Amino acid sequence: MKTILCAVFFSFALSLLFCLSAIPLLKRMGGQHILVYVKEHEQKEGTPTMGGLAFILAAVIAALVFVRGADRPFWVAIAVGLGYLIVGFLDDFLKKQRGNNLGLRAYQKILFQLGVAVIASVFCCLEGFTVVRIPYTQLSFDIGWWMLPLGIFVFVATVNGVNLTDGLDGLAGGTSAVFFLVLAFLLGLQESSDPMSLLCLCLAGALAAYLLFNTSRASLFMGDTGSLSLGGFAASVALFSGNALVIPILGLMFVLSSISVILQVIYYKKTGKRIFLMAPIHHHFQKKGHSEAKISYAYAIITAMLGLTLFFPFA
Repeated sequence: MKTILCAVFFSFALSLLFCLSAIPLLKRMGGQHILVYVKEHEQKEGTPTMGGLAFILAAVIAALVFVRGADRPFWVAIAVGLGYLIVGFLDDFLKKQRGNNLGLRAYQKILFQLGVAVIASVFCCLEGFTVVRIPYTQLSFDIGWWMLPLGIFVFVATVNGVNLTDGLDGLAGGTSAVFFLVLAFLLGLQESSDPMSLLCLCLAGALAAYLLFNTSRASLFMGDTGSLSLGGFAASVALFSGNALVIPILGLMFVLSSISVILQVIYYKKTGKRIFLMAPIHHHFQKKGHSEAKISYAYAIITAMLGLTLFFPFA
């Protein structure tokens, strides 16, 4: 317990320090370019972005300092998360250089996501991490090489879900912090990998510090640097611990972001009309007059409540 508490506090303090140091540096590089059709966000033009560098590196450093007996899945999860961070950083950097929201091309992002998803899923199959736990039960099934298509889907869906949710101050950060906190406790109850559980707690601690700068009105954005990396970590930990099916429950708000975009695009192409005032759905709520703070709070609370339901079998 002492190690866990020290790790969380260290991760929080390091993230706080990194965020404070990053803001003036990122301001000099040029801030976020706001999409013209998001009228409510016009005042955010120029806000420093790429804040994901601060809290992700803080969480990784804290995990490396305090983890004891790191296993192979832990190292692969770190590699995957940092890999996504690099791609997100390149995307954000290109946006800054060009002075618009055109970073990496969509096909470049998808190719990288698929590549990492395939490698991580093959790792699961070769190392025998092919058990899938059934939420709300004590049941689990070894699906063998069916983990390959499941893993690919989990990675691509989770990474894009977190990325799409990163649209309001505190939204992706707050929801992700709760996600990782709940997942850490769930792994502890399942007596799963201690290193993975500690990694989740370090991510939650680092995000808590970042949220001090990201709640409305934000002075720092995570950018794709942060959102892609968070999605990579979430998918890795869930997949390697046998909790792939937990993501649609605990990560329901990420799922809703993706589904709302898919439905909006399909319906608009078929009818020329829109289901939502704007997608992802958090923008629809904002157009309805709800504040960013209220929407972000609701997302975090719903995630926490859904997370509590996962503990019922252990009660």
